[in-house]
Amino acid sequence: MFFELEPPPPQDWQRKRKGTKFRGTRLQFSPWSKRESPPPPRDQERRTWGSARQQPGSQTAAMDGGGVEASTTAAWMERHGQMYDRATRHPFTVSIRDGTIDLSAFKRWLSQDYLFVREFVAFIASVLLKCCKQEDSMDMEIILGGVASLSDELSWFKNEAARWGVDLASVSPLKSNIEYHRFLRSFAEPEISYAVAVTTFWIIETVYQDSFGFCIEEGNKTPPELLGTCQRWGSAEFKQYCQSLQRIADRSLENAPADAVKSAEEAFIRVLELEVGFWEMSSSQS
Repeated sequence: MFFELEPPPPQDWQRKRKGTKFRGTRLQFSPWSKRESPPPPRDQERRTWGSARQQPGSQTAAMDGGGVEASTTAAWMERHGQMYDRATRHPFTVSIRDGTIDLSAFKRWLSQDYLFVREFVAFIASVLLKCCKQEDSMDMEIILGGVASLSDELSWFKNEAARWGVDLASVSPLKSNIEYHRFLRSFAEPEISYAVAVTTFWIIETVYQDSFGFCIEEGNKTPPELLGTCQRWGSAEFKQYCQSLQRIADRSLENAPADAVKSAEEAFIRVLELEVGFWEMSSSQS
């Protein structure tokens, strides 16, 4: 069940944190109610992660293009690919790549994401506490890397806000951000398993990495003043960190009971919904 874990990536790429839109009410848990396979290059169609689309309720794992059983998380990205695309290719981030971003929307995102990161600290702490209770705590160093990165990230937000003339002290969370906060706080409940929590951690980070990574791919027209933001979460180093989290999530899910796997998939979907909502909020102030 154990794979060799990679050391935490350098702190200078620190993690993001975003968004706001976890549809307000906290998830209904059931209580919340596999293999290692790194994601293919971004330029490959996401659908190749599992050629056999898994039907809801099916316990048969999707197969990759070579007939090899895909990991649980890769199968979900295949099954829920349309929603994943909505979260990672939202008009807000696409407008950054295209150079058409409304800077007032960017400033709104900046201030709201700062509030999100403050809440995200407690969420990662809850993941770490659940990790400490596992017989195998090999994941701890990687998760600690995420915790350590947040201090730098909060400083980055403060510096960027000053550069853009955003007064963070006067900012209040908008509705979508409040909903996301409520969702994150629910993970403090002891009945939510480590497998569910670490899977949620992985997909939150991955959506940001994929979204901002797209903004720095070849052919982008991202404004020079926004390249630093995009490189922060779109970097190869942060992608490697997300892949490490994905391997942890898959290993945990492989050994989790069926009800925990079901809850983790529900959390996966919820994160995608909330991410879409966060981008929408940044665009429309809702």
